Parts: sequence; C-alpha cells; structure tokens
Amino acid sequence: MEYRRLGKTNIEVSLICLGTMTWGCQNNESQGHEQMDYALSQGVNFFDTAEMYAIPPSADSYGKTEEIIGSWFAKTGNRDKIILASKVAGPSLPWIRGGDYIIDRKNILEAIDGSLRRLQTDYIDLYQLHWPNRGSNHFGQHWEYSPKFHIKEVEDNFLEILETLGELIKLGKIRYAGLSNETSWGVMKWLRLSEERNLPRMVSIQNEYSLLCRLFDGDLQEVAMAEQCGLLAWSPLATGMLSGKYIGGKRPKGSRWSLLKNPPRDNKIAHDAVSAYIKVAKKHGLDICQMALAFVNSRPFVTANIIGATTMEQLKTNIASVDVSLSDECLKDIETVRRRYPVPY
Repeated sequence: MEYRRLGKTNIEVSLICLGTMTWGCQNNESQGHEQMDYALSQGVNFFDTAEMYAIPPSADSYGKTEEIIGSWFAKTGNRDKIILASKVAGPSLPWIRGGDYIIDRKNILEAIDGSLRRLQTDYIDLYQLHWPNRGSNHFGQHWEYSPKFHIKEVEDNFLEILETLGELIKLGKIRYAGLSNETSWGVMKWLRLSEERNLPRMVSIQNEYSLLCRLFDGDLQEVAMAEQCGLLAWSPLATGMLSGKYIGGKRPKGSRWSLLKNPPRDNKIAHDAVSAYIKVAKKHGLDICQMALAFVNSRPFVTANIIGATTMEQLKTNIASVDVSLSDECLKDIETVRRRYPVPY
C-alpha cells in the first residue's frame, strides 16, 4: 500500500480509502465488517463515511453506515488503527434535524455528537463539510450552477464554522477538518480566513473525480497542489458506470442503478465514453476498473482514492489497483478519449 500525507498534518493515509456508503442499504452489517477486515489486512488505514449514509439517502438509512463502523470498532478494538473521516450534512434533507438547517455552530455540535455515538468512538480524525450551504456545482448540478450569495454572509458563516471546529479540536472530538464538493473560490476563502484568524486549516477537499468527471482538473488541481489541500476523490468509477455493467440499459440486480429511477449519468454520450475507455483498457491488457482507479491514483493532486464495493470480489480488485501502473502510451490514449468526451455527464 502507498501512503500520502493528509494536507499539512503529520498523518499518513493510505492512497486507497475505503468508502462505506453502501453499508446499511446494499450491504448489511456482516458484509461491512468483512470489507473492513479485508481492507485493513491490505494496509488500508483510511475509512470515509458521513452522517447521511447509507446511499441512496433516506430517513430509514440515515446513520446506518456509521452504526456499522461503530459496531466493528466495538467488536475488533481496531479504532486506533484507522484514520476515520466523516461529514456533517449540508442543507436540504428533510429527515435531518427537521430539514430546516444549514451547516452552522448549532447543527455541527448536534451532528458531531450523533456521529460519535453511532461510531462508538470519542473522536473523528477528519470532519468534513459535506456540501456548501450556498449550493454546489456537484451531483450533476454543474450545467446550471449559478452562484447567488452575499459574500459578507458567507464569510460570517465560514468564520462561525471555523470557530466551532476549533472548539471541537480543543475538546478532542475531532483532529482535523476538511471540505467536500467545494469550488476553487470556496477553498481559497476557507484557507485565507483560517490564516488571517488563526483558525483550523482545511486539510483536504473531497470532490467527485474519475475518467468521466474531471471538473477538478484546472483551477482546483492548482489550488490542491499549491496549498497542500489534496483531493479525496469520490466516485472514481462513476457509481460503477466505468465497469461497463450499465451499457445497453442493463441494471444488474443489487447494483446502485437498480435502486435509482433516473440515474443522472445515464445518457448516450456517457455510455459511448465508457465504451471508448473499455477499448483503451483492452488494448493495454488492463481491467477497466483497475485502469480507471490507477488513473486517479496517478494524479499528483490526489491524497486518497475513495473506493467502494458491494462484493468482496469488487473490493479486492479495487484495492489491488494500487499496484497498477499506467504506461505513457495508455495515458495518451486516455487523453485522446477525454478530448472526445470532455464532460460526458
């Protein structure tokens, strides 16, 4: 396993981070425990979760994933072997704190105590803001994203959050803080306020990144590298789409898309892009999923690649991607496909 430094901290996290959001919906408790046992045996020391998980999100699945991780900690005593990341939910989910909420002091304090209780731990290593109060250009919203906010109100909210996170650090409830689904302007604003006010510094940003979604390339990759605020890449297989299992309208039983009515990535251009990447993988004698993950692993701005799996076979293949290196020729072929399908969904 390869390890990379988490921001400017002294923590080394595994390049492969175990994503957990299927536990409590597509996977039961024993399957979640089996995945954690195997991941740890392979050198994975970084687990990512959130208060809103399992996914697809619902009132019934809320908090279930954290509970499964908590029961594994209680059973194994392995809490000290894991760098644990969780998130406080952004606004809009009606079953969380009555639905009328934003990320602020009141909600952070309530959310952290709920997460710690479910996780059966005294602290979370990395506590992340799941998405901004002002909206996000993620989750398929980048096509029509049009920021509308008052800078003073945003700054005041950022300061309140940073001060609250600082209190949680002093109390020992969290060690570090991070962002998720943020923009380059947002990241720089957080970092500037932290520096000016001597408040906790955001150490990472968790955004979507894969062969099919490269919105991070450009401004955000420059921010990540120059400011040492690296990417924790979510959905590196585009909800499994890059495996090719959904081509032709297929919906394998138990798959993510089998649970969704209208998957946002389901369009002809995206499927054509997947077919093109599969051809590249075959040309170079690679498993398509391992090629896609190895590409994310190879990016210099990536701190960790958050993989997820519903079966042990998938998990083993995904973790093994850490040992796959892509040739210069393969990377050139990938870029050729990207130019043909730059933003497929």
